[in-house]
Amino acid sequence: MKIVPVRPHPTLARYYATDDDRAGMVRSLFDSSAPHYEWVCWFMSMGTGEKYRADCLVNAGLTTGMRVLDVATGTGLVLRSAAALVGPIGAAIGLDPSPGMLRECRSKCAAPVVQGRGEHLPFPAASFDMVSMGYALRHVSDLSVLFAEYMRVLTPGGRVMILEITEPRSAPTRWLNRFFLQTVVPGVAQLSTGRPEARRMMDYFWDTIENCVPPETILAALRDAGFDGVTRNVSGGVLSQYLATRPLT
Repeated sequence: MKIVPVRPHPTLARYYATDDDRAGMVRSLFDSSAPHYEWVCWFMSMGTGEKYRADCLVNAGLTTGMRVLDVATGTGLVLRSAAALVGPIGAAIGLDPSPGMLRECRSKCAAPVVQGRGEHLPFPAASFDMVSMGYALRHVSDLSVLFAEYMRVLTPGGRVMILEITEPRSAPTRWLNRFFLQTVVPGVAQLSTGRPEARRMMDYFWDTIENCVPPETILAALRDAGFDGVTRNVSGGVLSQYLATRPLT
């Protein structure tokens, strides 16, 4: 079956010239910002992110003894919660293309990590009971390829859990969200760290949110990849949790 490409957003010429340049640019951007990433995320969520991520994993069905792969694990924000939930008889593995992010992750989390991209997962078929991804869907090249890889590495009945930030529907909330993520967060990131690359990372973060395909496109891409039970839960009009299940047969 031919896979129809689904790009998460158009080419962003402010950051890279062609889509072929995207992966290297993203890796470099996160490498240089890795030491500041967790503080910026803490500020952006006002300290609520850890509980929210753990609650989402529980809602997705992650429990003791399961095998979970956290794609685009970054500094391990989702991975740490996943490792705690599966416990010592389970397995939690992180994957990320950025060596800088993986260095930070290793300093904070005992779970094993692998350098790689979600579109080319270096694992055999049916290796995991769950695949998670936290706020990184916008940084891949093709949702169709990504979801096909998720389908491949999941066991029958295995689940996908994807967390993303989505533009709110109401105009006043969209304005507040835009002001906070486009102006406040990048400004605070640079002032607090003294590093322009921290601001650039958050500028890119916002631009990918603003230009991201709508939730309906993401849901359709999951269904087209063959997943069942495809749903989207929304918190605060901004935080999206996408869930899907690999069919048993």
